[in-house]
Amino acid sequence: MTEPLVQRCTEGAIARITLGDPSHANALSSTMMTALDDALADAIADPAARVIVLGAAGKIYCAGHDLGELRSSDEAAGHEALFAQCSALMMRIVGSPKPVIARVQGAAVAAGCQLVASCDLAFAVDTARFAVSGINLGLFCSTPGVAVARAVGRKDALDLLLTGRFASAAEAVSMGLINRAVPAADLDAAVDEAAAAIAAKPPEAIALGKAVFNRQVEAPLADAYAVASRAMAENLGYVSAKAGIDGFLKR
Repeated sequence: MTEPLVQRCTEGAIARITLGDPSHANALSSTMMTALDDALADAIADPAARVIVLGAAGKIYCAGHDLGELRSSDEAAGHEALFAQCSALMMRIVGSPKPVIARVQGAAVAAGCQLVASCDLAFAVDTARFAVSGINLGLFCSTPGVAVARAVGRKDALDLLLTGRFASAAEAVSMGLINRAVPAADLDAAVDEAAAAIAAKPPEAIALGKAVFNRQVEAPLADAYAVASRAMAENLGYVSAKAGIDGFLKR
């Protein structure tokens, strides 16, 4: 039987999703994006899962869009539909009430780099490389630039987008594209440590906090504080917060 493009399993409170098309560098074809979106929706709906780990099989994390698919037609409407599908997938990750952690075992290029940038946290092997290199083929990575520009500084984003160069894992850490770069033998431990720490927290507070963080970080200062203040007041009404604070006060 043919292996599915995307595999998903839940281990305790951690939902693990794996891009499973290494022979095609885990490229984000329309079919792959549909499978990944379905897996994310299932993980989000899974009551047992509190955090999602997004990994990949093979040597390359994700090479971006399927270039053969992009060149299979010159119809603008079809291309727009494909990029809209990709944008919806990225927004699924950002909008997930359960934090999504990228487990990056190899190169993440173009829309693959966009995928990493869209995740809430990212851990990579220290040999991984990152690029939004479409410009090398005459195609500026405009949609990957949306996620990358929100993850790193403006100058760093434009450096990558304009030159098409590859950044090392160490440079990706310094930019803020990923959280940590570790030896390959330590990657699972780094990912699992972060996932376990998140899974141990009250899920309703995590969901509220992530949603509010994403709203306030893009808002003007006064609006950001208004959004955050309302969220703090709401959070104080949660049973888990009341119990946590009462327990602290009794120490």
